[in-house]
Amino acid sequence: MLTKIKASHLLLCTGLSLSLVSCDKDDKITIPPPSDGKTETLSGGAGGANAANSVFLDLSTDKQDSVNRTVWDLGFYSGAEFRVVINNTSAATAKVINKTDFAQVTIADTIGFADALALGQGAGTFAIIDDVEGDLSKTVISAISATDADNKIYILKPSNGMVAAARDWYKIRITRNGSNYKLQYARLSETSIKTIDIVKDAAYNFKYVSLATNGAVTVEPAKANWDIEWTLTTYKASPTIPYTYSDYVYINYLAGVQAAEVLTTSFDTYTESNIAGTTFSSSKVVIGGNWRSTQAPIGVKTDRFYAIKDAAGNVYKLRFLSFHASDGGVRGYPKIEYKLVKKA
Repeated sequence: MLTKIKASHLLLCTGLSLSLVSCDKDDKITIPPPSDGKTETLSGGAGGANAANSVFLDLSTDKQDSVNRTVWDLGFYSGAEFRVVINNTSAATAKVINKTDFAQVTIADTIGFADALALGQGAGTFAIIDDVEGDLSKTVISAISATDADNKIYILKPSNGMVAAARDWYKIRITRNGSNYKLQYARLSETSIKTIDIVKDAAYNFKYVSLATNGAVTVEPAKANWDIEWTLTTYKASPTIPYTYSDYVYINYLAGVQAAEVLTTSFDTYTESNIAGTTFSSSKVVIGGNWRSTQAPIGVKTDRFYAIKDAAGNVYKLRFLSFHASDGGVRGYPKIEYKLVKKA
């Protein structure tokens, strides 16, 4: 008969094996080595410059997850702070109303909001969107306060008609529910208020909600399971004008991923000896749109690549091979190559 320790260890090994972690005959846990890298086409989906999907890629496991950009409206941060983000990848916008009682919100409260919440083609300000570089202290929805009366109602325009189907605006209010969140919401024309409780989960950066489908949706993989995200998103045309930006690349900065743009050596000759001279950044937008040009000559920029250090400490080099008909690619399906430079 197995002892209690042996039995529990066996269960641990059995469960972990489902996640590609195995146990040998001496009950030692072994973890597969990180991928050596590969050439990969990201599945951005239909739409060309307005590709339908955000794509999350985990370099060490060669796994990509594609999710439609418009399936979510709000993301609830699972870290220590109580922060809620709106969907920058669908060009969502929001504006506060100085009220806490839904019954007191009327159409009169939203006079002028059609212009105030407009975004694109020169319209819009950074006050109606989340910080485009990922600073969670600068979300359009203020930090969710432990003092209930401080949490105001917001009007949320879920998406911009240029990049997603138009939907009714929502009135939303978010409060704390112990160490978690409570969301109350309704369409602007509705009087019946719906409620959703959102539980923080330390395995994820955010937990996501769709107002259209009245519940939780899966967007990001667990925070340990992705390194970069390729997507359309809201960035900036200038320091004062927001802009809907195609083919944008984020790093998983909240989970400890870092990256650097490398211009001083070639992709083929970059080795472990170059790492010490590489200045890595934790900026969410360190890759951004720097890797390609949409002005003549259109195509990937062949004079640069990116060194990426994942949260485990593995270092990869990654370059873009194509993204547009002008460089032999397909818009919405960028082709990349990455290789392991140093194993953690």
